[in-house]
Amino acid sequence: MQWEDQYLYLTVNFGSFIFPFIFSFLTFAKFYKEWKYALPAIILTGIVFIIWDEVFTQLGVWGFNPRYLTGIYLGSLPLEEVLFFFCIPYACVFSYFAVKNLITKPVLAKVESKITYALIVILLFLAIAYYDRWYTFITALVLLALLVFHLWWKPKHLHTFYLSYLFVLIPFFLVNGILTGSWIDEPVVWYNNAENMSIRLGTVPADDLFYNMAMLLMSVSLYEFFKTKKTH
Repeated sequence: MQWEDQYLYLTVNFGSFIFPFIFSFLTFAKFYKEWKYALPAIILTGIVFIIWDEVFTQLGVWGFNPRYLTGIYLGSLPLEEVLFFFCIPYACVFSYFAVKNLITKPVLAKVESKITYALIVILLFLAIAYYDRWYTFITALVLLALLVFHLWWKPKHLHTFYLSYLFVLIPFFLVNGILTGSWIDEPVVWYNNAENMSIRLGTVPADDLFYNMAMLLMSVSLYEFFKTKKTH
């Protein structure tokens, strides 16, 4: 193992976070002024997903390659994995904020409900078809529950979230690609294919698309909820 290897996951987290953090002060809209709404949303989401992550790690749904870790653990999770659930949501809430302020035309507003219902149908199918695979089944149920809740809530931000998610897919495949073994000798995070759909997009499990959507939708929606609650 090369000395630099043990800092790879930490470097991925840092790289994902540092540019959105810097641009939080440089953008015309000043995202740092939104921290009082965004940070509680990110922290709450992080706590939920860290608990989920801890359970799945203990069940062997996924695990971590010590070659790319500093060796500091919190429970079953390496420090880098814990940081992931704060760095990535921060970057994505910032991306949502940027899209919301830069693209003021409601591009997907007219098809928002169609996208939501289509996702619900897909997630129902996945939950039934893969009921015996923990990652696919739980991820489908969590995202399904979030989307059904949004149908009841009827927030104004969902179409903007869908648009921002399309932009987030570029860094998503870069970051998750590295973590799952693209461009490096071994994966940083390994997955038990008996617990997922066993479909890979490059090296990234297809389930990650829904898992990340659930994490980001929770972050963005809590951010908008706190912001709305404060202004009323």
